[in-house]
Amino acid sequence: MGLHESLNCFVLVLALSCFFLSVSLAHEKAFFSGKLNDSETIVSSFRTFRFGFFSPINSKSRYAGIWYNSISVETVIWVANKDKPINDSSGIISVSEDGNVVVTDGQRRVLWSTNVSTRIRANSTVAELLDSGNLVLKEVYTDAYLWESFKYPTDSWLPNMLVGINERAGGGNAMITSWKNPSDPSPGNYTAALVLAAYPELSIFNNNNNNTTVWRSGSWNGQMFNGIPDVYPGVFLYRFIVNDDTNGSVTMSYANDSTLRHFYMDYRGFVIRRDWSEARRNWTVGSQVPANECDIYSRCGQFATCNHRKSPLCSCIRGFKPKNLREWNNGNWTGGCIRKVILQCERQNNNGSADWFLTLQRMKLPDFASRSEVSEPECLKTCLQTCSCIAFAHGLGYGCMIWNGSLVDSQELDARGMDLSIRLAHSEFKTQDRRPILIGTSLAGGITVLAVCVLLARSIVMKKRVKKKGTDAEKMFKRVEALAGGNKEKLKELPLFEFQVLAAATDNFSLKNKLGQGGFGPVFKGKLQEGQEIAVKRLSQASGQGLEELVTEVVVISKLQHRNLVKLLGCCIAGEERMLVYEFMPKKSLDFYIFDPMQAKLLDWKTRFKIINGICRGLLYLHRDSRLIIIHRDLKASNILLDENLIPKISDFGLAKIFLGNEDEANTQRVVGTYGYMAPEYAMGGLFSEKSDVFGLGVILLEIVSGRRNSHSTLLAYVWSIWNKGEINGLVDPEIFDQLFEKEIRKCIHIGLLCVQDAANDRPSVSTVCSILNSEVADIPEPKQPAYMPRNGILEAESSESSDLKASTNNVTITDVSGR
Repeated sequence: MGLHESLNCFVLVLALSCFFLSVSLAHEKAFFSGKLNDSETIVSSFRTFRFGFFSPINSKSRYAGIWYNSISVETVIWVANKDKPINDSSGIISVSEDGNVVVTDGQRRVLWSTNVSTRIRANSTVAELLDSGNLVLKEVYTDAYLWESFKYPTDSWLPNMLVGINERAGGGNAMITSWKNPSDPSPGNYTAALVLAAYPELSIFNNNNNNTTVWRSGSWNGQMFNGIPDVYPGVFLYRFIVNDDTNGSVTMSYANDSTLRHFYMDYRGFVIRRDWSEARRNWTVGSQVPANECDIYSRCGQFATCNHRKSPLCSCIRGFKPKNLREWNNGNWTGGCIRKVILQCERQNNNGSADWFLTLQRMKLPDFASRSEVSEPECLKTCLQTCSCIAFAHGLGYGCMIWNGSLVDSQELDARGMDLSIRLAHSEFKTQDRRPILIGTSLAGGITVLAVCVLLARSIVMKKRVKKKGTDAEKMFKRVEALAGGNKEKLKELPLFEFQVLAAATDNFSLKNKLGQGGFGPVFKGKLQEGQEIAVKRLSQASGQGLEELVTEVVVISKLQHRNLVKLLGCCIAGEERMLVYEFMPKKSLDFYIFDPMQAKLLDWKTRFKIINGICRGLLYLHRDSRLIIIHRDLKASNILLDENLIPKISDFGLAKIFLGNEDEANTQRVVGTYGYMAPEYAMGGLFSEKSDVFGLGVILLEIVSGRRNSHSTLLAYVWSIWNKGEINGLVDPEIFDQLFEKEIRKCIHIGLLCVQDAANDRPSVSTVCSILNSEVADIPEPKQPAYMPRNGILEAESSESSDLKASTNNVTITDVSGR
């Protein structure tokens, strides 16, 4: 053999030796087929998890388990011999002669085993700890999994772990169960599991109280659970599989797995989401359920709703009264409520007027729903024609949901939620219909109606104007006249619609024409007799908004003409009815697309960038180019409507403020807007300016890029963290990321962070934002840390959305907060 051949042979032998050495080291760390004594452990391939013996806090007992290896706080996520501790260090984990993983003590008693009953050949299995935290027993020759810890969780739910019933996979009911206490991992008092019914739900049960339900998640619609508004698509990715009526499973993962996160059930029965904070070197609580007293199952009994922001928590649904008034008044609501008036269909002589439906908004839907896939009109019709049907809901991927019997565990949510339509006797609505007549005949009601008429049309003013100085409407009108220089021409040009015309156009405000719901009230699609499509925003009786917001919007938007602002066609005032009529936006609102994984595919980056530019141009017109300086004060994704060409139009000017020429900021004692889009100086101190709108613009921009909502300001914190690491790939919505546009996307993130800086003076003007967007500006200032506002001082929550052409489901608007 020559020197060259010898050298090649040596290199080959060296390479093979290195390879087998690395394999043996890897196996030594992540695999075992022999024994592990008390002092030995194995570590997953990327060193995320470790498996071996541990002792809980304040305990000397030894358990075999899995814990996080890469963090400083020992956090156990799975335990083998949880109810059979070892009292010394004699424990051994081994692969036994029959191929199972077993835990034995010093007396060779088997305390735990994988207990695979399938016939296994001797020396044919190996145990491996995966970097997902899953301990698997697999065959050496086929790599087939014979057993895995993910199918037998203890108290923790890791990303991609099954929670539910999956008997076909051999795992049985993969429940998670609390520890008895922090020092004892034996089964505690609480269990969380997937319950399969017409709509699957996650539930928590009290094992010591006949497995009674403690909490339920609300129904699953294919992407999210109705009763967990903080856990939504975009941040949490669920996969749900139903094999038949008795087999199904849910797995959960995160849109970005760059941080360590998991759910676990503590010994008190709370399921808590924990996120690892590298800065704090500890776990932080992301969320927990039950989150408040209203989350307790059936807290208020049947036919009642719970709202943790109200006092008392519980209230009977309209048309119902407490079953036991004395107990109810004493704070014992478990007896629930009963119907005041028997339904017409339940009467022996049913010749009276038909029953109808009361709609409750933003609800966690009751338990025990039946399912149908019919359309919303058919859903209503089916329920109306079935006497046992007492409520229905439709939409958001749930199809038609119908309730028979009683309604339990209903809750008013701060955000998201669904409309729930409840069957009431016709007389309940007749009683309500008489109220506007009585109110309209009162002096105050007459003054209000006539004052609005003064504002809206000279023809009506000349006939019915009754002056009374000092009313809020008159003061506001004088303010508008001063701003407009006494010129009412725009107001005179604005058409007044007859109530009958709008009722006919919307098929008497039919549910099938309902486009969405906001704080002002529902929005309906309509078609005028001449064929023009319109959107009608109708003031709800329960709305906290009214005359001032309507007048503001009429005055402000009637003077604005811009391609990127929604066009107001007219208004209607009839008794207590107040309505605004807009051009119809067929493509709904921006949030309909960017926060929905399926709809997001319809907006590529070029389209999103055009939308960003359009929003900026519309806002620039409000701040700089219109005759009046207008601060919108409620700029958010759901208030950006899209026409048939996906051209964005800013809408909902009910909360807008007009500045005189010499004003650049103002202070208010009435803070209004939507949490998550509100600048800190406005939310906490009532101070608003153009820079307040710039903050909202920055949030929208970051939401467009990432496809995630800024819920509780978590998006801002996340973007800031990613920006500091210089890793934007994990932030950008996968539907739009493209290397060709990476520079442009990075610039938009940069601008977004500049817009959400804590100090108003640090934020750029809208004109500067437009300039940066459409030029090759090289020297863009570095952003400072964005504002993370604590959610304190909120006295009342409501939605300010009014012109949305769909229900925006997680925006919480705060109003009437005193500035300080």
